[in-house]
Amino acid sequence: MEIGVPKEIKDQEFRVGLSPGSVRVLSESGHTVFIETQAGLGAGFTDLDYQQAGAKIVNTPTEAWHKEMVVKVKEPLPSEYNYIQKEQLLFTYLHLAADRTLTESLIESGVTGIAYETVELPNKTLPLLTPMSIIAGRLSVQFGARYLEKQQGGRGVLLGGVPGVRPGKVVILGGGVVGTEAAKIAIGMGAQVQILDVSVDRLSYLETLFGSRVELLYSNSTQIERVVPDADLLIGAVLVTGRRAPILVPRQLVSKMRPGSVIIDVAVDQGGCIETLRPTSHSHPTYIEENVVHVGIPNMPGAVPWTATQALNNSTLPYVVKLANEGLNALQTDAALAKGLNVKNHCLIHPAVCEVFPDLAR
Repeated sequence: MEIGVPKEIKDQEFRVGLSPGSVRVLSESGHTVFIETQAGLGAGFTDLDYQQAGAKIVNTPTEAWHKEMVVKVKEPLPSEYNYIQKEQLLFTYLHLAADRTLTESLIESGVTGIAYETVELPNKTLPLLTPMSIIAGRLSVQFGARYLEKQQGGRGVLLGGVPGVRPGKVVILGGGVVGTEAAKIAIGMGAQVQILDVSVDRLSYLETLFGSRVELLYSNSTQIERVVPDADLLIGAVLVTGRRAPILVPRQLVSKMRPGSVIIDVAVDQGGCIETLRPTSHSHPTYIEENVVHVGIPNMPGAVPWTATQALNNSTLPYVVKLANEGLNALQTDAALAKGLNVKNHCLIHPAVCEVFPDLAR
């Protein structure tokens, strides 16, 4: 199979769909990989690295896109829609529930779109979302600590505090992978940490991880209203597979937070769980609303592309190989991969996305 890897064009997105190591595996399996020139440079991979792994370097996005399968990191942007072709296989993060325009474009194109974030194992885990969730969760606290600095518009709070001065308080909405990883970093910095989740079983599991170092609370409106105003750093870490994240924190509650507090919503690429939060970018990461610093970077792991590209490839490569070897038959032989199917033959397929856009479902 001919596989194309275009250069990512999202703002300061330095990850790349395939690493040289992945290219070598595919080349040794008899497939031909076409890498757009300098696609991997931001992640530390040169064109020569790819050539030595067996790839062919192409000079234009068109040459990378016009292949049987395209492997990316982020969803296609409007300037890329014209590259998408009927009967082409597109394997990348899509997050369609938060983007009607992209959903309509993919349906119209006739492409087969498989989304990393909805590939789902029988135990309900999301193997291709997990590595980026780990990174985003850890970065959320790292970023939050930075934007709490006065020079960045924050309150001037040191998350770890110092002897005689209380540490900062981190409130995490959601105890899944993102929330768990955020808590690990926040604890390591010495912050006070609260995690809210709707699953008692998950809270019990988190108790085995953190013990008394984290306050574990059942999530409901009353509890959220109690803890959010006191947060120095509020992290949205809510995930509903394939669906838009529910709004848990309305504007009125945000207005009760102390001026200079920071909100980071890792769920922003699924719509976000905080009413006042909208997507930002690495170039312009923050804005102030209700006197609170908001951060809504949808491609947060792009800040650490060397780590993130390799972590993503460790998980995606087996599925890329399966698709390259079997084509669409892989969807019949691999139930987890079949869960990733979002659009095919001008139809919206994934049940959760169909619920978001019922008028587009057929």
